[in-house]
Amino acid sequence: MPLCSIDEDVRRVDAVEKASGKARYVSDYFFPGMLYARMLRSSVARGKIKKITTPKLPYGYYFITSKDIPEGGRNALHMISEDWRCFAEDSVRYVGETIGLFVGPERSVLESLERNTKVEYEEEVPAITIDDAIMVKGGPILEKDDVFCHLYCEKGEKMDKVFSEADQIIEETFETGFQEHVHLETNGALVTKEDGKYVFYISAQCPFYVRKSIAIVLGIKEDDIIIRQTTTGGAFGGKEHFPDVLAGPLLVAESVIGRPIKLIFDRREDTLFSVKRHPSKIIYKSAIKDGKITGVKGDIYYNAGAYLSSSYVVLQRGVFHANGVYDIPSTYLEGFGMATNTFPSCAFRGFGAPQTLFAIEMHISHIARRLGVDPVELKRSMFLKKGGETVTNGHIVEEVMLDKMLDDIASASDYWRKSREYGYGSGKGIGFSFYNHGGAFTGNGEQAIIKAHARLRKIGNSVKIEVGSTEMGQGFQTALRKIAATVLEIPLSSVDYPNPDTSVVPDSGPTAASRSTMIVGKLIERCALEMKERWDEGDFSVEKEYEHPDGHPWDQATFRGDAYLGYGWGACCVELEVDKRTNEVNVLGIWSSHDIGKAIDEKIVHGQINGGILQSLGYASMEKLENKGGHFRQESLSEYVIPTSMDFPKQTYFIQDNPYEWGPFGAKGMGELVFNGADAAYVDALERALGIETFKIPLPAEDIEEALKRNGR
Repeated sequence: MPLCSIDEDVRRVDAVEKASGKARYVSDYFFPGMLYARMLRSSVARGKIKKITTPKLPYGYYFITSKDIPEGGRNALHMISEDWRCFAEDSVRYVGETIGLFVGPERSVLESLERNTKVEYEEEVPAITIDDAIMVKGGPILEKDDVFCHLYCEKGEKMDKVFSEADQIIEETFETGFQEHVHLETNGALVTKEDGKYVFYISAQCPFYVRKSIAIVLGIKEDDIIIRQTTTGGAFGGKEHFPDVLAGPLLVAESVIGRPIKLIFDRREDTLFSVKRHPSKIIYKSAIKDGKITGVKGDIYYNAGAYLSSSYVVLQRGVFHANGVYDIPSTYLEGFGMATNTFPSCAFRGFGAPQTLFAIEMHISHIARRLGVDPVELKRSMFLKKGGETVTNGHIVEEVMLDKMLDDIASASDYWRKSREYGYGSGKGIGFSFYNHGGAFTGNGEQAIIKAHARLRKIGNSVKIEVGSTEMGQGFQTALRKIAATVLEIPLSSVDYPNPDTSVVPDSGPTAASRSTMIVGKLIERCALEMKERWDEGDFSVEKEYEHPDGHPWDQATFRGDAYLGYGWGACCVELEVDKRTNEVNVLGIWSSHDIGKAIDEKIVHGQINGGILQSLGYASMEKLENKGGHFRQESLSEYVIPTSMDFPKQTYFIQDNPYEWGPFGAKGMGELVFNGADAAYVDALERALGIETFKIPLPAEDIEEALKRNGR
């Protein structure tokens, strides 16, 4: 069998299984005596529960609520904090909050029971938008302050001084909307009991997260719960914490009923009643002196929804990326996670960075036009360099290749000629964006909180990877096998990496934060290097723990220091034309370049680039998700429109080879980076084509019409 090499692309190890239909997703699992579950959810955004009237339950059917949580348990899910309730009791905070769980043998009967259950509320006035939360009168929105979380960071001169010395001050407000994950496989989980332990088969990104989150519901040890990740058909962050919301009620139901129970969302449920990307409102106020930006003050508001979930960490990443790829001498950036009565927002590819990166890109493009220069010229003059200071007073550790990335794309797209010739308002436009993404968890997350472990087990002439990290469509099972096989100089087929089982594998941390290849891949590389030296010892295992590099301090209390030990860097160019009668947009070309250290497998990277950029273009152009009174208006894929391969042309891409010191074979994370910038490039091109300025996304045809009217067109 041929040996494996990082520099040679391979066929994905899960390709045939998934393409042939042999892969088993959670909906494919069945156990003798298994029952089904259906959630009873709140139908109002805010109010007190006065009375619940269910139909008479047929024999063999159950209605599980908070009253079934045993003594010693708590009606809570322990995500990052413990504020999200397993079941709503006495009151509801958002439309779709779990009130109870119907359980029984026939799904059609469960649907009838749910449909015919009446919940009487004493409704209260909800806060839905960020502005609602900011302007709320007469007391808090929830049983707490309107601000769930708050942070700030600053560098350079005090902003009062910077603004007092400015020739010009420009202030703008940008808004971004909800975004639905649209993973092909909807949310689902199945619980049973084996040898006295609760066992979950579940579609999830972070098996150890689920176990930790739900153990407190019954007041049992985490080890009394086993999470077995099933083949997962996409996630994009939507299965980082949200599986807890399914698993908690199922755990209570299993403890009462004592039979296997399965809960699978249909597409309507998944669209209406699952977490989304945080909407944002971002206000930038910039000081201009001698044609240069000398300081930026940013007020950053994220709509957290009714529970905190991951919003504080999302907000941190948003604030820490609020200067983008630019070296701005003085900044003061303040972030607010606003409590509202909407479905809680949570993780989504980019994890808070896309919102601020979009805003800073557009803001600097607008400033450049006021200064009479091409936006790309102004941005190039401001690029961060190695050793440059970040907004948290940390420093850039790698060589920054943005100049080369810009030159590659500009040459391929003929940017400079087109930018001059198209002019402003000609109907055709070409736009550019630059972006980055901090690798791994923010601040002290990796060394103080996660403390990842990974194990490599030798069995004869083969090895088995044992980690808690998951394959969710991104190609990680292939990448990790390649790392081990290349180091050990064995065929790829001699490396096994099954879906994780928390009773078997060590906790390598969540499959999130662009950390899997960078952090867990490095652990496996270290395991393999030791195993290679000891190969003739017979069967044995090697386990490694994350080691944080010296000389890169971080103070979690003040948010000062190196928030990230390395960034991925990106640039994107989009060319388009607009039909001025219909506002239909035709994208003519897409070019991108990314520095991800070292590509572990270029085919996988290519797929990530294509998918991430397409998803970002959808975020900017068509993925409109409106919330009225707490209810999402779009409930199917005929109403919530996502891009297809027919909507955008073939992409041209470049990958920069810039090995990273602390990654396997020099690799950094890239799954989120590729989402972070195409939206701004698209809107930049759209503004140039229409001759207007815009301040929010998405921009489908009807919103383009509104923007034209605001600009007097």
